[in-house]
Amino acid sequence: MVKTAWVTDSTAYLDDELRNHPDLYTIPLTVLLDGVEYSDGVDLTPNELFDRLKELKSPPLTSQPSIGSFQSLYEKLSKEYDQIVTILVSGKLSGTVSSSKQAASLVDIPVTIFDSHILTYPMSVLIKKGMELVETGHRIDSMIEKLEHLRDTCETYVLVGSLEQLHRGGRMTGLQFFLGSMLHVKPIISFEAGALRVKEKVRGEKKAKEKIFDYFRFAYEQNQFKEVYLLYGLHDEQAKAWQLELQSDYPKVKILSCPLGAVIGVHAGENTLGISWFNGLK
Repeated sequence: MVKTAWVTDSTAYLDDELRNHPDLYTIPLTVLLDGVEYSDGVDLTPNELFDRLKELKSPPLTSQPSIGSFQSLYEKLSKEYDQIVTILVSGKLSGTVSSSKQAASLVDIPVTIFDSHILTYPMSVLIKKGMELVETGHRIDSMIEKLEHLRDTCETYVLVGSLEQLHRGGRMTGLQFFLGSMLHVKPIISFEAGALRVKEKVRGEKKAKEKIFDYFRFAYEQNQFKEVYLLYGLHDEQAKAWQLELQSDYPKVKILSCPLGAVIGVHAGENTLGISWFNGLK
């Protein structure tokens, strides 16, 4: 039987099932705070990160794992496994996919790299689905085809917690930041083929939430998906409030909630809140 190793990066949310999986390995991204490097999830927790953000002299930075770190892991895995499947954070958000591809060309073991077009819990859902398909006898090319189809049914909407952090990180102009702060404009961010874009600009958080729930309602009426994922920065109170409201209206839908993690927190802020689902997961 062909033995498969699975590799992901630290932006994935690992629940107990994935954390304890004997064939799953994680490569950490790097967070740079005032010149000091930290490995995401290894020596920097989201709580520690958000505490440090308040004291930083320069904007925080993140970087993808090096080609060498992927190559080293792949070479180590080649001694135990026949093939590797690597499922990573969107290539439009990070160079992690690129580093992995370059490392794959330097090793002898076959490595299949899949760009999830997403991050955190939805990315973990794709990892689990890939594992399930391989365990039930699908060849790698068949598994990838099915994963691509599922991936492309994903909808994700995010209310960014800190316009200031986006501004400091160079992701928002001074004028946009000023207008957003003064007029209480809440941009609703969506993922489109793995890239972030402003879906809509809404005045106030309450209206932004109502608009996102409209997107959810419309998608559910069309697709009757079975799971939804709430993604939060540091504080889960708002996620819990959304969960109660959705659970009351959609009792058949399984609602899962998870933190976004340190790397995402650097850019989005501790009060960020998002919602995601796969229309193809029924």
